[in-house]
Amino acid sequence: MTVIGVLGLQGAVREHVRSIEASGAQAIVVKRTSQLDDIDGLILPGGESTTMRRLIDKYGFFEPLQQFGQSGKPIFGTCAGLILLAERIQGQDQPHLGLMNMIVERNAFGRQRESFEAFIDIKGVAKEYEAVFIRAPYIVEVGEGAEVLAKQNDKIVAAQDGHYLACAFHPELTDDHRLTKHFVQMVEESKKTLAS
Repeated sequence: MTVIGVLGLQGAVREHVRSIEASGAQAIVVKRTSQLDDIDGLILPGGESTTMRRLIDKYGFFEPLQQFGQSGKPIFGTCAGLILLAERIQGQDQPHLGLMNMIVERNAFGRQRESFEAFIDIKGVAKEYEAVFIRAPYIVEVGEGAEVLAKQNDKIVAAQDGHYLACAFHPELTDDHRLTKHFVQMVEESKKTLAS
């Protein structure tokens, strides 16, 4: 069974667990760095990116998370998780994990009250996908090798860079599990590759 972890320091953890299980994989909530050894892929959930970074540092997750990604195991960053993955953040000198080849803008769609839902097409994954945007960031640009998967009002809101996947919305907040299923497939493929 493919095991996917959800970083359980802050954010919509339970909803991601439900979506992973609905997509045919086993889910565990990761609260200790030692649990990273037991999983095949990892979701960095939405929440508040600066708070999450503080907790990542407090509980000694920073280097283990970077090593997890650099080992070839897939990571899926949603909303704040997208910000954590990015190599560059507009208006900040330093990125967080700096793993995914993209530049992002925080709170790009406005504050909490500007939250909205929209139907978008996600390339190779889903047509008419219901995306929930809450204080959402967006991707300003992706670097070489990264692929844009979806846009909303000409802003990039989903991308993939090898074994890294990121979206600006909350895929766990609806009953449409197609994007989570896409990540589960990425993890299953990487398991085969890493085992060979």
